[in-house]
Amino acid sequence: MLNDLYFEEFPELESQRLLLRQLNLSDASEVQGIRSDERVKVYLDQERHLSLQQSEESISKKLKMYKEKTGMLWALIEKSTGKFIGDFAFFKIDHKNSRAEIGYTLKPEFWKKGWMKEAMMCIFNFGFKKFNLHSLEANINPGNQNSRRILTSMGFQKEAYFRENYFYNGDYLDSEIYSLLQSDFIKDSKNKAKIS
Repeated sequence: MLNDLYFEEFPELESQRLLLRQLNLSDASEVQGIRSDERVKVYLDQERHLSLQQSEESISKKLKMYKEKTGMLWALIEKSTGKFIGDFAFFKIDHKNSRAEIGYTLKPEFWKKGWMKEAMMCIFNFGFKKFNLHSLEANINPGNQNSRRILTSMGFQKEAYFRENYFYNGDYLDSEIYSLLQSDFIKDSKNKAKIS
């Protein structure tokens, strides 16, 4: 059973290099910057944010999800500079089955430097050990090698491949579905702790 206390006060988290706080409307210009960047948009099959208003509306929807207990969205803040570098979400939170889908974006200048993996480790520790999630799901564009690589490195397993199940920008696109169980994450975390 999920721990609903975290819907009364947003869970701010901290890792070695990151502060993870609730995304809010004042982050709209940063969100717009990421979601209008061509490098990010290649595999982010969602509408481009052409205006600040679009980003504000998107954030407002996510804040509403939090109030409705169906989502949590973190801003990823680099500790040393206070700079916004990306975001991470639990959404479609399924209380009955203790499951959530994940979504994430990161500024391209921070790619391949371990930032998202660090954020995931911190958020998954919270999600599985405190929030009481049983499983996580990730839905990616099959061409997104970077997402596949990070998900599998975190212990996610491929569960499905759906052909042309998602209509976006005039085309039907394929999807790959990955999942991570609480038991696999905790076991993997213990094994990594023993090795290090």
